[in-house]
Amino acid sequence: MRSRATVYSSVFVLVSFALAAPALAHTGHGYGGGFISGFAHPILGWDHVAAMVAVGLWGAFLGAPSIWILPIVFPLVMAFGAVLGILGVPIPAVEAGIALSAVVLGLMIALAVRAPIWVSAVLVGLFAIFHGYAHGTELPVSANVFAYAIGFVLATGMLHMIGIAFGILVKWPAGRIAVRGAGGVISLAGVAFLVGAV
Repeated sequence: MRSRATVYSSVFVLVSFALAAPALAHTGHGYGGGFISGFAHPILGWDHVAAMVAVGLWGAFLGAPSIWILPIVFPLVMAFGAVLGILGVPIPAVEAGIALSAVVLGLMIALAVRAPIWVSAVLVGLFAIFHGYAHGTELPVSANVFAYAIGFVLATGMLHMIGIAFGILVKWPAGRIAVRGAGGVISLAGVAFLVGAV
């Protein structure tokens, strides 16, 4: 019974990613407001969703302590990237960096790469800079910076937790296949985002 539920949930996630149009979260226009616009920004773009879910998935796949360290590193470094964006510090190829985060993190899961904790944390942190920068540059002029930041950090944490919840399925053989399959789908979605970004 448990393996049937695993298969159904895996199919649902894979179909959801497959049917999703490559809508990028970065249109260059702000959403207005503070907390709500910050919270909405990560979840309104599939490029953000894919990468942030992948962080949780990979952390769950790697197990302790990565299951907690990676989802902590990402928002911390992302906040730093947001400050760079708000200050207007130039960072090249932000959209490509965001798309590559889905490609690379998805591949890490699909290929069952067990990187040392410091390598995985550096990789996740590097990609977090691009995601944070996009949040910072799209901060609406009228927004409360603090409320906006809390919003996008909470949304990011929620997406990480979704990845962790699904990633816990690796405890069972069918779940391991489902998680690696989800990584493959995330990576393919990242390729689509990358094509749209260049």
